[in-house]
Amino acid sequence: MIYFTTDDGIRLEGRFHGQKNGPAAVITHPHPLYGGDMDDYVVSAIEAVFRELDYTTLRFNFRGVGQSGGTYDEGNGEIQDVLAAIQYLWDFGANRIELAGYSFGTWVNARAAADTDAEIARMIMVSPPVTMLTFPDTEIPELKLILTGAHDDYSPPDQLRKLIPKWNPNALLEVIEGGDHFYGNAIPELRSLLKKHLGRL
Repeated sequence: MIYFTTDDGIRLEGRFHGQKNGPAAVITHPHPLYGGDMDDYVVSAIEAVFRELDYTTLRFNFRGVGQSGGTYDEGNGEIQDVLAAIQYLWDFGANRIELAGYSFGTWVNARAAADTDAEIARMIMVSPPVTMLTFPDTEIPELKLILTGAHDDYSPPDQLRKLIPKWNPNALLEVIEGGDHFYGNAIPELRSLLKKHLGRL
C-alpha cells in the first residue's frame, strides 16, 4: 500500500507496482456511492493486463473511500485525485502515462483530460456510464479504446457510437457479447481484448 497527497491536501491510498523508466498506467474505480473501490474485480483485471505488458500501475481509492481522506465530491475533487496519481507516477520516473478507468472512473478521467493540461499518452474506457453521468461534449484526443458489454444498460453500444465521433472518431469500440455493466463471466474476454489492443494502439 502507498499513500500520496492531492494539491488540496487529501491523502489517498493506492496499490502500486512498478519499475522506473518505463510506461505507466493510472486505473480508476467505479462509483464510490455504490460500493466502488480500487479492489473492484474489473479494476483488478484491467491492472493485471497492464502488468502483463510490463507497465508500472497505480490504482487508488478516490477521496472518502477506504483509507483515503476527504469525502465524496461529486466528481470534482476526484479530478484532483486523478491528477495527483498522475503526478505520483511522473515523480517515480515513468516515461509515459496512460489513463484507464471503469464506469465512474472513466467519467472522472475524461473530465480530468478535458479540463486540465495533464500529460496523457492514451486513455482507455471500460463501460463509460453515459446514461447515468454527463460526459464532456468535447474532443478527447487521448481516447483510443472503449470496451463495453452488449447488454450494458449504463454504457449501451448504440449510444457510445454516437459519442465517439465527438470524442475521437479514430477511437476503437469493442463490444463484448453477453457482457453487461458488471461483466460477470465476461472478465476473460475483457482481459483478452485489452491485451490484444494495448500493444497496437
